[in-house]
Amino acid sequence: MTSKTATSNQISPGMTISVDGAIYRVESAVKVTVAKGTPFIKTKLKNLMTEELVEKNFKEGQTVQEVALDERNLEYLYVEGKDFLFLDINNLNMILVPKHVIGDKVHFLKEGIEIKAMFYGDAIFSIELPQFLELMVVKTEGGEGAAQVGGGGTKFAFLETGAKIEVPLFVESGDILKVDTTTNEYIQRV
Repeated sequence: MTSKTATSNQISPGMTISVDGAIYRVESAVKVTVAKGTPFIKTKLKNLMTEELVEKNFKEGQTVQEVALDERNLEYLYVEGKDFLFLDINNLNMILVPKHVIGDKVHFLKEGIEIKAMFYGDAIFSIELPQFLELMVVKTEGGEGAAQVGGGGTKFAFLETGAKIEVPLFVESGDILKVDTTTNEYIQRV
């Protein structure tokens, strides 16, 4: 965990900064010059804990705290109370990740899946699932009365992890599907 002081003029997209005790990733930064008044830096920041997008203005030359996050590879083990237990692949330490950090990604967690986690010190700020996962269909529903002309109908499939996605009519329980975790979409049957 490292942090260094920078000025608002150095803020650029992709940079990670600390503002009022929260950690943000800079999504955009634009210098605004006004006819009468002091120029300022207008930014869009993404809170790495809540994923909320906020706009914040900085005075030109204002001091900001740039932080470096540590990226670690973790392997999902199981649910531990309200949190999720992971194994740090590098040092074999067990790490409890709070439910609010996992968020909706919980629908794609399966034992043995390797994720990337961003840390600031000992605090975990976000996790990133692999973009594609192969998951088994537990059951399907819908699509009974759908017209099968051209095979264009869809129905819902419930996956082994609890995710519910839209799939073509030919998908059945027991099928293994390749799923895009960023869009929650069916890619193909494996």
